[in-house]
This record gives sequence, structure tokens and C-alpha cells, in this order.
Amino acid sequence: MTIYALSTGPGISGVAIIRISGPKASQVVKKLTLKKMPEPRVATLTEINNINTSELIDEGIIIWFPGPQSYTGEDMAEIHVHGGKAVVLAVQNEIEKIKNCRLAEPGEFTKLAFQNGKINLLKAESVADLISAETEIQRLQAIKIMKGKSSVKFNELRERLLKLLSFIEAKIDFPEEELPDENIKKIKKDSTEVLNEINKILNDQKVGEIIREGFKIAIVGPTNAGKSSLLNYLSNREAAIVSEIAGTTRDVIEVHLNLEGYPVIISDTAGIRDSKDEIEKKGIKLSLDKAENADLKLVVVEAKNIEISSFLTDLLKNDAILVINKSDLLKDKLSHEVAKLDHVLISLKENLNIDELISKMKDNLKKKFVSEEDILITRERHRQHLVQCANHLKNFSEKNDKKDFDKAAEDLRLATRHLGMIVGKVDVEEILGSIFNDFCIGK
Repeated sequence: MTIYALSTGPGISGVAIIRISGPKASQVVKKLTLKKMPEPRVATLTEINNINTSELIDEGIIIWFPGPQSYTGEDMAEIHVHGGKAVVLAVQNEIEKIKNCRLAEPGEFTKLAFQNGKINLLKAESVADLISAETEIQRLQAIKIMKGKSSVKFNELRERLLKLLSFIEAKIDFPEEELPDENIKKIKKDSTEVLNEINKILNDQKVGEIIREGFKIAIVGPTNAGKSSLLNYLSNREAAIVSEIAGTTRDVIEVHLNLEGYPVIISDTAGIRDSKDEIEKKGIKLSLDKAENADLKLVVVEAKNIEISSFLTDLLKNDAILVINKSDLLKDKLSHEVAKLDHVLISLKENLNIDELISKMKDNLKKKFVSEEDILITRERHRQHLVQCANHLKNFSEKNDKKDFDKAAEDLRLATRHLGMIVGKVDVEEILGSIFNDFCIGK
């Protein structure tokens, strides 16, 4: 089957690219251009015509990629035409007339690339992440994965386990033969080293997933401190209702932002105070839950009424910045107790020190989450396979110590399989759908 799809974004544009892949790709090109095939990988200006009437649809560029030297590994062509909706639709309607040509499913081009051995699963996922990247840090992470160091590392660990497995399989197949002492030592040494490396990768504070999904920032504090106003300022829109009435915000309001290159999810929460209102009490509980799960807390208080209560002390213990709002009304110096905390004086009304706050937020996130490591876990799928691999290696070590080779070998096989599942070295048909469905149609 030959597939086709618009590879550029929908809507009006200067140029639209229609991608075609499969055994009929060359036939599509010939029928649309009424000419012989162009030179491979050379942009060729030509007329695009109606198949039945030879009527001109548009003038465009054809680029021909004969397989296997193409993105999908199959014969592939790209048709570059003017980006009007009518032009794109007309070209697609002509392709549809050709037998065994159909519109591609989401991610099908990249799925073909994986199935034909052009890329592994990690690279396929990095392509999806690169397409959806909204911030510079997300783009850099996707590029880091695309370069393939993670794939190389996981494949290297897998090969080491396969080597150890061969020793144990030999012992099972030839029970009368004794395993040399050096092989036994190597099995124990190498399996322990692989386990330690996997544990090191897992001990990453989930940096990769957080960058991909967004840093969670919770704005918390007492009522009427300016939490909603701060959210509105950072998001540059009226995302939350601002009122002088205490307890206006009763639910959590979330806004996704690009904070100077950092993907963040900022939550405005209900003001924390003693309340008899059952709905407000539920909102306060949500606030505390959101604060507990946040990567960074902005604890907002009024400059003229700073009371570091027990609950504020708890909130400020870890990953928190004390934001002292309405600092233009501050007449006295901060107390020693407050001054020693990680804080910033701002005034939303007078637009004072907001840049300082944003800079402090970025420094906090960078210090905690931006990793220089080349081996990153970017999806929960990867993490779960590594956890399972580590568990099986622990079991293997215990059984191997008891010389229970049959059971030890099974744990080693399963550990190897889980590593292979990350890069696609085993049968992964059951997980392909969930991966490639996130792609756009023409990718």
C-alpha cells in the first residue's frame, strides 16, 4: 500500500508539502507530471496536472527519494505546491484516484521508518517531541535524544546482558560442564555493574519527563496576598478573577506558559486560611496538595502583614521562594526571621522587581532540573522498563548466588527484554499505536 499526506501544517501557507511513500510513489509522480522520473534528491520544477484531463493544477517542485535511501526506507516523493487549501485538496484528490493509494494515518511515515530499520523507537519518539517542542529547553532535549547517545547506552547494556546470558545458557545446555571461575566472576561483576548503571539513570529526579511535560509551579499563600494578580501578570492575560473579597479563588487555575524558554505549568490556588465554608475548605486542601506536588512553590504574602505561620514555614522548607508583594507599602525593614529566607520583594501594582522574581524562578528550576547528562528518560514507558530491568537483575543476582541457573537465566532474559523494549529490539507491536498516534498525519 502507498500512503500520502500533507506534511506541512494545515491552513494557508506559502508552500505546502505533500509526502508520498510506497511502491506506487513513482507512478504517482509520473501520472501527475506526465513526465519521466526526475533525478533522485534533486528539486525539479514541474507542472502538476489532473490525471484524467491533463488540466494544470499548479506549478511545483518534485523531490524523488528512491528506497531504501529515504526517510521511510521505501520509495518516497515530496510534492511542493502553493499552500492554498484548494491546491492541496486538488492534488490529494488526484493521488486518491490511483489504485492502492490511501491517506496516511497519524505517525505512519515515522512508523514505516522504524519498521524498515531506519530509526529506533527512541529516535521516533524524539521526532515527535521535536515537532511538539514549544520552548528552547524542550527542543534541546529532543535533539539530545535524537543524536542517539541514549540508544547507544541502552543497546550497550543490553549487549552486556546478552553476553552473560550466553554463559548461563551454555551451562544449562551442557550441565556436565563446569563454568570456569573467571566466567562466574564475570557474570556477577558485569550484572552488578549494569544494575548500578541503570539505578544511576533512574536516579534523575525525572528531569527528562518534567522538561517534556512542563515544570509545575504552584502559587500559594494566604488570601488577598496577590496570588491571582501574579498569575495574570506572568500569563499576560486575565486568567484568574481578581477581587478584594477574601476567598475569591476557590479552585485551582492552571496556565501553561513559556517562561523565557522554560515550559511551565503555573497553578493559582485558593488562599489558605481558617474557614468554615465547606467549598472553600476543599479549595484549601487542593491548594496544599498542589503545593506538595509542585517542582517550585511561590509563597505569596503581603509586605505590610507578614506572618510566618507554621503552615507557611512548612511550605517554605523545600523548593520555595517567598514572594513579598505590595513592597511599595513596606515602611520598616524585614525582620531577621523573614530576611534569612529565600525571598524577593515585588509590587505588582507598581511593577517592581518582577524581572528579579522571574530570574530567581529560572535559576531555581535550572539548578534543580536542567541536566547536562546525555542519557535521559523522557517518558514513563522508558522508566517502567528500566525499573523492571533493575528488579529482574536483583532477582538474578540472588538466584545466581544460589547457583539456581535455570531460574536465574529467566530473570536475565526478562531484564534483557525490558532494555530491548526501550529501543525496539524486540516485538513491540503492542506499544506502537500509543507512540505513533501522537504524531501529526504527515509525519
